[in-house]
Amino acid sequence: MSDLLWQKPGVEVDARIQAFLAGDDVVLDREFIAHDIVASRAHARGLARIGLLTAEECDGLCRELDALAADVASGAFVLDDRFEDCHSAIESRLVERLGDTGRKIHTGRSRNDQILVATRLWLKQRLGELRALCLETAGACLARAESERLPMPGYTHLQRAVVSSTAMWWAGFAEAFIDNAVRAAQAGDWVDANPLGTAAGYGVNLPLDRDFTTAELGFARLQVSPIYAQLSRGKFEIGAIDALGAALLDLRRLAWDLSLFTTSEFGFVQLPAQYTTGSSIMPNKRNPDLVELMRGTYACVSAARVELEQLLSLPSGYHRDLQYSKGSLFHAFGKGLGALALLPALLRGLQWRPEKLAAAFDDGMYSTDRAIELARSGLPFREAYKLAASDPLPAAGADPAASLAARVSPGGDAALGLDLLRRRLDAARG
Repeated sequence: MSDLLWQKPGVEVDARIQAFLAGDDVVLDREFIAHDIVASRAHARGLARIGLLTAEECDGLCRELDALAADVASGAFVLDDRFEDCHSAIESRLVERLGDTGRKIHTGRSRNDQILVATRLWLKQRLGELRALCLETAGACLARAESERLPMPGYTHLQRAVVSSTAMWWAGFAEAFIDNAVRAAQAGDWVDANPLGTAAGYGVNLPLDRDFTTAELGFARLQVSPIYAQLSRGKFEIGAIDALGAALLDLRRLAWDLSLFTTSEFGFVQLPAQYTTGSSIMPNKRNPDLVELMRGTYACVSAARVELEQLLSLPSGYHRDLQYSKGSLFHAFGKGLGALALLPALLRGLQWRPEKLAAAFDDGMYSTDRAIELARSGLPFREAYKLAASDPLPAAGADPAASLAARVSPGGDAALGLDLLRRRLDAARG
């Protein structure tokens, strides 16, 4: 490992202890290093604005940071165990190329605000990706709601309950993912605060131009208090994970539906072949492994949130425990965004099986229509309820199309409100 940024003269570093302290940072920080480079460039320009770097020194630092960013992007530079973390790797590269000028980059800065600003930039990017995937999913659902309206059973308690339709099913998930996109955008707005310049959490005796670095990095606002900057570490990550979790909760329920609907017992849906797998021993199997793993993805996010909550059982100020927040955050977003990225194409490609949907209706599913029909004629609803229990068929008989045509309450099949959902989707897209 190269020289440690904090190493003191005459103090020997125990390799085993250092390995434990570094943990998985050199691997995890590969996620952050590009953002850390961007923030370092803004910091260098900020130092030049207050006279701590000459124009020539600033240009040299920015040039080398740009070169390092290009090497990271191309794979020519890979963060490895030569370094303690991405912060030390960046400074080491600058010192190697620029000597004492490279040693000036950390003036007025701590690794505490370095990791905060890199995390914020990373979160903004990932929440933007989450929003885009939710919008795409909502669009796929809404397009299918607009184009097809097959009668299908509606279930409560996993028992056949009432007549529903594929359009209602699609519209439900369309609205869910519109809301999820809005929530992702709100979380993005929440984390859009610049902590750079708060140093170790108590400010520094330099007139840092923090408004400049806020604008330079594209943040919406300055995070003013250095103490709150440290208090918000983990808190902002939990907010982002909650936005991701909201989308994955809906994905879990959608995946559960598809898991059930593809069984032989239901047979309502056929998945595209590329979204299924086979068995290593049973030649007859066609397994919906993809939707099952989609269903399980929420567990990763839930676990990450719990881990972050436990880590945050701390007093104010920086604590090394927070190093462990990175792994859970990366794992949650890696799994979650990976699952959501596969969802729109799956939804566009699945095929309903109308004959199986039609075969699943029974007379009892019309009893609610019958009770409402009797109540509309003036009978008290409780009396109508009792009559419909023994005589369930309405005047139209066992006709799912007639049942759906009569469902005129807003959001029902005869009044789906797809135009309203389309307007909300367009508004969420901005």
